[in-house]
Amino acid sequence: MVTVNLGMLHYVLDHIYGAFMHRTKMSTPFFSRGWGGTKLEMLERMLKQLFPEVAGQNWPPTLIEPVWRTVWETKNARLREGIFRTPCEEQLLGALPPESHTARVAFLMPKSVPPNRMACVVHLAGTGDHTFERRLRLGGPLMKENIATMVLESPFYGHRRPVLQRGAKLLCVSDLLLLGRATIEEARSLLHWLDTEADFGKMGVCGLSMGGVHAAMVGSLHPTPVATLPFLSPHSAVVAFCEGILKHGTAWEALREDLAAQKVAMTLEDVRERMRNVLSLTDVTRFPIPKNPNAVIFVAATDDGYIPKHSVLELQKAWPGSEVRWVTGGHVSSFILHNDEFRRAIKDGLDRLPWKESH
Repeated sequence: MVTVNLGMLHYVLDHIYGAFMHRTKMSTPFFSRGWGGTKLEMLERMLKQLFPEVAGQNWPPTLIEPVWRTVWETKNARLREGIFRTPCEEQLLGALPPESHTARVAFLMPKSVPPNRMACVVHLAGTGDHTFERRLRLGGPLMKENIATMVLESPFYGHRRPVLQRGAKLLCVSDLLLLGRATIEEARSLLHWLDTEADFGKMGVCGLSMGGVHAAMVGSLHPTPVATLPFLSPHSAVVAFCEGILKHGTAWEALREDLAAQKVAMTLEDVRERMRNVLSLTDVTRFPIPKNPNAVIFVAATDDGYIPKHSVLELQKAWPGSEVRWVTGGHVSSFILHNDEFRRAIKDGLDRLPWKESH
């Protein structure tokens, strides 16, 4: 009986946190400025092209040239920060806010062995993760396993946040798709840089929550095998905004009014259906199976108020050979309490990849 009650407690904690974050008048809702107009139409067209009829038609990542500065260095490790111009094509660049054009990364690396005998994992941001610190704390202890950590600051977040945006509350639905598409491009380019320029022996990509959805997409679309580690992640943004707690933090009325201004009369249920259609473009089960599905490990929580179990199981079903590991708790408590499980999954996923041939 205790476990049932404890599970309920974790689930309720998610809802209390969700109510505080997303239902109070203190916080701005998501998408208060509506759908995003022509930007949304352009992104819908572009994202539909991401689903190649033949799996394996992956376009090559763009080579980037980060400019680095050393933050600190000891005899065992070094932390650097780098900036580079986002590798997005011109059409996407025009849609991105100017603040997001320059990408920022933190790069934490042990000095014990050469890069070709070391792995590096790119950590992508979850909703509201504006800084490097939390992900550096997750990656730091992995240095003793010869695993380096690269942390990407998301477009629309941190130094890249548009001036009118409050916190993580994206102004338009198009911003969510833009954030995702730009993050995928940047992460693939970072993996390519780690492979060809820094000569790492193995690569991986991980992320929590929204970052996990993006990690799954990157793992799917990258042309070479990488360990793919989505933590507390749904199979699609539909789950977060139409089923989970975030539906209470979405400006449904503003979205309806935006459609009404375009002479489209809709009920709130119609608006939710339109949202489901748009966000179905983020459904990872429609993406190609990663090159090495055995190196895909999902870590999910048993009592997650944000992400129902069926969502995680759909991903596993779509990618045969992948593994799901369950931790006891809700979304918020697992985020805080289960970092060791996330680290174990990172190590195990990388162990399932062969070392790259030395050039």
